[in-house]
Amino acid sequence: MVVALDGTVLTVVQPALQRDLDASFTQVQWTSTGYLIAVASLLVFAGRLGDRYGHRRVFAVGTLGFALASAGIGLASDIGWVIALRVAQGVFGALLQPATLGMLRAAYPPDRIGMPIAVRTSAIGVAAAAGPVLGGALATELGWRSVFFLSVVPALVIGVLALLVRVPAPPREGPAPGLDLTGAGLLAVALACLVHALVGASESGRPAATVLGACGAALAAAAFIRHERRAASPLIPPLLIGSPAVGPALGILVAASAAMFGALFVGTYFLQDVLELNPLHSALRALPLAIMMIVSAPYAAVLLRRYGPRRTITAAMAVLALGVLTLSRLDQASGPVAVGAGFLLVGAGFGTVMVAATAVVVRHAPVAEAGVAGGLQQTAMNVGPTLGIALATTLMTALAGHAPGAEPHRTDGAFLSAMAPTLAILAAVAGLGAAAATRLPGRLTRPGDEDTGLPAAEGIPSGRG
Repeated sequence: MVVALDGTVLTVVQPALQRDLDASFTQVQWTSTGYLIAVASLLVFAGRLGDRYGHRRVFAVGTLGFALASAGIGLASDIGWVIALRVAQGVFGALLQPATLGMLRAAYPPDRIGMPIAVRTSAIGVAAAAGPVLGGALATELGWRSVFFLSVVPALVIGVLALLVRVPAPPREGPAPGLDLTGAGLLAVALACLVHALVGASESGRPAATVLGACGAALAAAAFIRHERRAASPLIPPLLIGSPAVGPALGILVAASAAMFGALFVGTYFLQDVLELNPLHSALRALPLAIMMIVSAPYAAVLLRRYGPRRTITAAMAVLALGVLTLSRLDQASGPVAVGAGFLLVGAGFGTVMVAATAVVVRHAPVAEAGVAGGLQQTAMNVGPTLGIALATTLMTALAGHAPGAEPHRTDGAFLSAMAPTLAILAAVAGLGAAAATRLPGRLTRPGDEDTGLPAAEGIPSGRG
């Protein structure tokens, strides 16, 4: 929740930060891009560190480091320090996020993991709802630096508690997993290049960065796959990524987050440029999305147990697609009810998918690989939004008929003419996720099969403590 809150308040204070530090627009963008590249490239390796050295210890280091980096940003004297400390925040954020899922996997049996993950998702929803309002209020009264001090005390308290509270650790089956530094480096390069390419695609006038980033990502990914096939202790175990449930679930998370964040990106411009609402009123119109993430999360855990992953996630992806299509029908005459209905459906679908698909990924991972599974889930949740925003920006620019560098929302007519097909394509992305959901298990796996998704009779260790 602390990490999610920090990210949401940043978007509110970026204009004030730019004015106060006399920074360029590109420099301010790197306060987000630098963080995103750092966190996305290190999540899986951070999960492996937790598997080897203990998730509680890695979580404490990540949380305390995140707190110190936040305090440093609040005291920064120029934009260079802000960017550098945001990158540091990304590194520490990568350490603590997979560890949260790793600790949950170790603390709860697989058939009870759904509700703890639902609580975690609800906390993220609370941060998404409170962030813009709280950040705007603090920045208005106390200045932009205050929003970064906001997370310092809670993060320090949580980090210290993580060091002091002793929780019995499950016994390890076999030797500690290797770190696979070569694989971690290749994967980090591949993900960093991919994120850089996607960010470049969403910023007009940077075709070279997009092409070079995509080529670098492809080459590094090919080298990573080649290395993993030969490694004695691969970073991503073949049994985990090859599970009939984990692969589709990760793809669903990418599709769902791409559709949701792409639609939210377009919807925000619609509210502020077409309906001419101020940032606070825009946030209130979109509030049903965050509220439904909070509300739907615990119900998702119940639905998952009752109806199984396949039916729960397929239905939720359909609701998400319907919500995006509802937003595509908005125009200048749309009132709060029509706008709220679209965001409500998007939030209900996305909140349910996030809980159910995350539970599938985590419950099908042995305890010894829970950190890597958490890292893969977090990577999907970082790549998906970047992909969705890049796709939305590219489509809006192309369909509005503007030259590169021009704003696709220059006029209401041009914006609305591009918004409907853009959101329809994003809804189709959600539809692809629904199709992938049909490959998931029809029910929760029976005792003895829950950790790998494969029959226990095949001699695969269950990994239970």
